[in-house]
Amino acid sequence: MKQSWWQHAVVYQVYPRSFQDSDGDGIGDLAGIIQRLPYIKELGVDVIWLNPVYKSPDRDNGYDISDYRSIQPRFGDMKTFDRLLEQAHALGLHLVMDLVVNHTSDQHEWFKKSRESKDSPYRDFYFWRDGEPGIPPNNWGSYFGGSTWEYDDASKQYYLHLFAKEQPDLNWENPQVRESIWDVMRFWLDKGVDGFRMDVINFISKPEGLPDAPNPEHAAYANVEPMVADGPKLNEYFKEMNSKVLSKYDAMSVGEMPSVTAQDAVEYAGLETGELNMVFQFDHVTLAFNKDPRLGKWNDEPVNLVALKRALSKWQQALDGKAWNSLYWNNHDRARAVSRFGDDRPEFRVRSAKMLALVLHMMQGTPYIYQGEELGMTNAHFTRLEQYQDIESLEAYHQFVDVEHLVDHDTMMRYLATESRDNARTPMQWDATAKGGFTEGTPWLELNTNHDEINVDAELNDPDSVLRFYQRLIELRHNNDLIVYGNYIELDPEDDEVFAYKRQYEGRTMLVLSNFTDQTVTRDYPVPVDGGLMISNYQDDQGATLRPYEAKAFMVA
Repeated sequence: MKQSWWQHAVVYQVYPRSFQDSDGDGIGDLAGIIQRLPYIKELGVDVIWLNPVYKSPDRDNGYDISDYRSIQPRFGDMKTFDRLLEQAHALGLHLVMDLVVNHTSDQHEWFKKSRESKDSPYRDFYFWRDGEPGIPPNNWGSYFGGSTWEYDDASKQYYLHLFAKEQPDLNWENPQVRESIWDVMRFWLDKGVDGFRMDVINFISKPEGLPDAPNPEHAAYANVEPMVADGPKLNEYFKEMNSKVLSKYDAMSVGEMPSVTAQDAVEYAGLETGELNMVFQFDHVTLAFNKDPRLGKWNDEPVNLVALKRALSKWQQALDGKAWNSLYWNNHDRARAVSRFGDDRPEFRVRSAKMLALVLHMMQGTPYIYQGEELGMTNAHFTRLEQYQDIESLEAYHQFVDVEHLVDHDTMMRYLATESRDNARTPMQWDATAKGGFTEGTPWLELNTNHDEINVDAELNDPDSVLRFYQRLIELRHNNDLIVYGNYIELDPEDDEVFAYKRQYEGRTMLVLSNFTDQTVTRDYPVPVDGGLMISNYQDDQGATLRPYEAKAFMVA
């Protein structure tokens, strides 16, 4: 297997707005990240992935970029960014940027010039189509509710936006668009950044003619994802990106790809032939979608363990020796891992957070830790609609409660408490003070009320904390090639209580056992009588007895 630095790495994702505020305005910033670099280093990770810090109107918290070469003033300026990059590198940390090039902000100069006239040389940077007011060019539904088309009164045409209307999609068919994006990538790589996480990058190739999407449920607007994911020219664009940019740098690249298959991942990110290093797939984080397909992810049903094991095992087996997995439970777009996949009740939170960590970090691939995950931070459990700020959540409430009447207020509030992106975006919990050590001002989003118990200060002082457990897992990976490169053998896939698997590499075998229930169960797997226990979330080992949310890894051969 080809070996690269990013295969040994562990990535820590920083959501700048919620990480650390340095100037008292209630919004995290680059100076705050610099302040906390020693903490990130102490955790033991190798790479920082920064969510967007570019200039933006913030309609979608920075994923609507108005200038790819400028820093969001709320976060600082380019001098501060350069200082962050320099200090991260001085600590031996790589820094990866978020590349958002499926769409721009409607305040980007490209779009403003595109909007000026049908004859503008920038018109073809975006998708403009004829249509009458109220009759969009096709039936595609936006991820944030309503149509993907917005009517422009001045030019009497519609423009395409898969997300918010303030996020018009770029037309990658236009070679000038692609060259402009390559220039943006070179700008940051030449500055010294160490790679890119690429936002919804498999949406950049749209189907010819933009035809209607299938709509068997007769929804107001059809699900657009089957039409735009993995389009006909996607790999052609990746090859050009690699040829003109990525191959010139020792950079890490990971593409966020909804609906991607393992076969696609081997094509796009094969160890020997791929253009990217890794993909983010969604199979394991989309298992609890609503039975009503119109509601999509909005649900509060628990995740089925057998289905979860099937999803994770499929990717471990399909990519082994062919491509490289990205390992993650949550990020800025997903609910908190311990609340969605574990058990965030006080008596079980610590155990189940450690269990989830062990299950994931013992697999083949590059692990990603989302800020606060290493503390076992939980969903916010907001109870009032006005506590939410996420555009996706608010648009979904409006669409499903006010417009389509698919659910009532109480039901949608349960769904938001389970799946809203704001659950992951509450400020980082540094200490037990009133504002959690995040800010001296008013936080842009309410802190989780449990920050007085779950915080960095408390966990650094507790040798049995979730944080200390993550440090041990990271150290194990750094010192054990079996964990990095070993193959994966699934055990008892139909067991709906225990997740068990083996890893093998160069004659050595590791066994991983995890009880996903709050009950004591018994499983008699052969383990060494003379120890061999590598790590466990309990202080002792009771053999075949697996206590609530117990997880442990053995070297068995």
